[in-house]
Amino acid sequence: MQIRSGWYSDKYFVRSRIILQRDRHHPNVVMQVFCKKKAILCGVKEVLHILKIGASSSKQLKIYSLNDGDEISPWESVLHIAGDYSLFAHLETLYLGILSRRTSLATAVRRVVEAAQGRPVLFFAARFDHFLVQPGDGFAAHIGGVAGVSTDANTAWLKKHDAFGTIPHGLIAAYGGDTVRASLAFDRYMPESIKRIALVDFDNDCVGTSLAVARALGKKLWGVRLDTAREIKDVSVKGKGSQSHGVCPELVRNVRRALDQAGFRWVKIIVSGGFNAERIRDFVRKHVPFDAVGVGSAFFHERVEFTADIVKVDGRPCAKVGRAYRPNRKLERIRLGQNHVTRIS
Repeated sequence: MQIRSGWYSDKYFVRSRIILQRDRHHPNVVMQVFCKKKAILCGVKEVLHILKIGASSSKQLKIYSLNDGDEISPWESVLHIAGDYSLFAHLETLYLGILSRRTSLATAVRRVVEAAQGRPVLFFAARFDHFLVQPGDGFAAHIGGVAGVSTDANTAWLKKHDAFGTIPHGLIAAYGGDTVRASLAFDRYMPESIKRIALVDFDNDCVGTSLAVARALGKKLWGVRLDTAREIKDVSVKGKGSQSHGVCPELVRNVRRALDQAGFRWVKIIVSGGFNAERIRDFVRKHVPFDAVGVGSAFFHERVEFTADIVKVDGRPCAKVGRAYRPNRKLERIRLGQNHVTRIS
């Protein structure tokens, strides 16, 4: 990763660095980073890389941090950077932005994963943001606990992970709206290692389409995905009111019952379409028989914002009113080597 000095930084940080360098003023500071919410920390490895390649002389800095995936409390120190302020003043915008983005997503994912109570959560959020954020978002989703991501870019920072997907509405439309034809084509040309998961709401008859695909694919069919829009009621649903629209409990039960009665008990049910932690908890509480859930834009509704303050200068307390040095025994000393980052305590 290359960083154009000052390009991504708030201008006042860039100018502060210039002033310190030209004035030959090199205060030895302790920079303290924290957020004000309970969260799942993420972005630490990325921040350490930024400090390693972006600081004027990173070897002169003493850095202490927590780990990606750590549960953090409000106001808890997650990172201390100690050293000549002129070496890293220009990087504050970058490392705060990284921690905010990654931690927000990891925290949102963890809440959904906990709500699902052991059922796999699939990260279907790539389409809701700029494509360039996908590698980091995929890593944050992994830290949060997702079972699968949807793009190869989402897997770029992970090891031994493949993108997870189903048959999309577009492929079904390309086969004239025939879900069975699209599913058979998928089965014909995709490697056996890829799970056969049919999207079954194209005709708004999830029961009928699930059975038709199951009969066509047999044991090859791993699962079906229900994705009925929230403003539509499936033909099998008899209930009334808004609670009967979209992928509602009655629809999932109807599909499960139909598959079981027809002898397709192995076929799993994935639900998607507007799911968040609250809605998933409601499904779990009502014992709705779903096996996995795909979640998209709900992952981007969480906001965890980080702040950095100088709290010591030349060994003495020095901070804005309301802020003070907060030691944290969980912080570990970091060594920024030329080609690696090592935790040494």
